[in-house]
Amino acid sequence: MIYLSNHTRGSGVDAAHVRRTARCLLAALGERRSSVAITFVRDPEMRALNREHRAKDRTTDVLSFSLLEGEPGPRGGERMLGDVVISVDAAARQAADYDAPIAREVERLLIHSLLHLLGHDHMESQERSRMVTEERRLAAAIGMPWAYEPGEDGQP
Repeated sequence: MIYLSNHTRGSGVDAAHVRRTARCLLAALGERRSSVAITFVRDPEMRALNREHRAKDRTTDVLSFSLLEGEPGPRGGERMLGDVVISVDAAARQAADYDAPIAREVERLLIHSLLHLLGHDHMESQERSRMVTEERRLAAAIGMPWAYEPGEDGQP
């Protein structure tokens, strides 16, 4: 199940496309029966969330809040992976930087955040390498060309 909340009416985010993409990504991750909550916000709300949860008083493009904590989840029932919060303002800026449509950048952020929900990270070089490999695999699974090279912190 994909739970979607859009606090950014008029931003150009296509909720139906996001749901379809998230379902395809979950299937490619072997999580077809799992759920995720996706919320779209503007920069001010994202800045407040980043300050509250990460003690960073600035906006960011995406935040992931995993509910797994190493637990396998209920058998036969819904397995909620966690929450993903995407700033459409940041996504639009980044899409412009790559000369890409916002939908493409939202897909990239969704890939990145779902991997975080499942425990992937990019703090150490080996972790970053595994995460980038997985990002490219997932991009291919949804027919997305991967034109992003990670920087020092693992972010494109």
